[in-house]
Amino acid sequence: MKKNTQNQNLITSYVKQCKTKFQFINTLQFFFLFCCGLTTGLILSSYLKNISFNLLITHVSFLDNNSVAKYNNNDAIKIALPRVGLREYLKVDDDAKHDMEDEELLWRASMAPIIDEFPFERVPKVAFLFLTKGPVLMGPLWEKFFKGHQGFYSVYVHSDPSYNQSQPESPIFHGRRIPSKEVKWGNVNMIEAERRLLANALLDISNQRFVLLSESCIPLFNFSTIYSYLINSTENYVQAYDLDNPVGRGRYNYHMSPEITINQWRKGSQWFEMDRKLAIEVVSDRKYFPIFQKYCHGNCYADEHYLPTFVSIKHWEKNSNRSLTWVDWSRGGPHPTRFIRNEVTFEFLKKMRSTSGCLYNGSRSSSCYLFARKFLPTALGRLLRFAPKVMHFSR
Repeated sequence: MKKNTQNQNLITSYVKQCKTKFQFINTLQFFFLFCCGLTTGLILSSYLKNISFNLLITHVSFLDNNSVAKYNNNDAIKIALPRVGLREYLKVDDDAKHDMEDEELLWRASMAPIIDEFPFERVPKVAFLFLTKGPVLMGPLWEKFFKGHQGFYSVYVHSDPSYNQSQPESPIFHGRRIPSKEVKWGNVNMIEAERRLLANALLDISNQRFVLLSESCIPLFNFSTIYSYLINSTENYVQAYDLDNPVGRGRYNYHMSPEITINQWRKGSQWFEMDRKLAIEVVSDRKYFPIFQKYCHGNCYADEHYLPTFVSIKHWEKNSNRSLTWVDWSRGGPHPTRFIRNEVTFEFLKKMRSTSGCLYNGSRSSSCYLFARKFLPTALGRLLRFAPKVMHFSR
């Protein structure tokens, strides 16, 4: 019995040794086959690369030979690729809409070339910036004003986002509404809207003068007269004055100091006109405007103080210190007089066109106001009737 057990142990030991040797041999065979496969793959890969490279060289050589043969032939047709020059790069879409956020828009608008001369011919344009609640109420009058002068002006409209454009408008305003945000009277977001309008207009390199208007504004002269007046002007038109009373210095917030002092605080009309250089400075202002955003609330009325103060501090040397938009404050109150149908007469319009005098490019002029407000929709009929006679619009 003991002997049989020993024999079984010997047999088991022998079988284990055989299995170990067999597994070792299998491992060697697997390793050998793996090395053979890897070597074969590397050789084939190198061979195929050489073939592809040779085919590529042959193909290019064939094309080059054909190209040389083609262009050596006097009868061959030469293909000219269209040139994408600076003019195309700077081209803006006909539609004023885009998907830029305000920070992106202001950054893009602040870009300005250091070289003043343009490397291509371009017609300088006047940008008309309409800040409205809804439709441009005097649209038909502006239609007559712009008629026949395409290419010399641009139109941009900032209206309340709630306005769904349900009312029919003149064609010149189609597609000219910029991405807008809510604006409240007397609130600092009114300045945000003005900067938004300027920034959109600055995207067109041809826009050289920028005038802010409302839906109740009208032109007092024909397009040619206003265009020449603005394009040839050497000054900006931002009204600014120091008023030592509750509606002037009384609106100053002492937290604005030391960046803005009480002696620098100015008041003026919201309705401005400026050149491209000043427009870029306004949209690029990261020092004074944030102060107004932070401290100009309640009865501060940023629209009457931001631009007058900013221009007085930084850009006074080229400012005319007057507005080009006529308004009537004689009846008192927080808003200027609104004019209805019966108040619009031939004599009334002529009176607004001629004043006691002002300075234009350093010389005396009787043409001091180019625009006027506030006109209600009921006045539109008479304005259209008197425009050809008084303002010399084309019929």
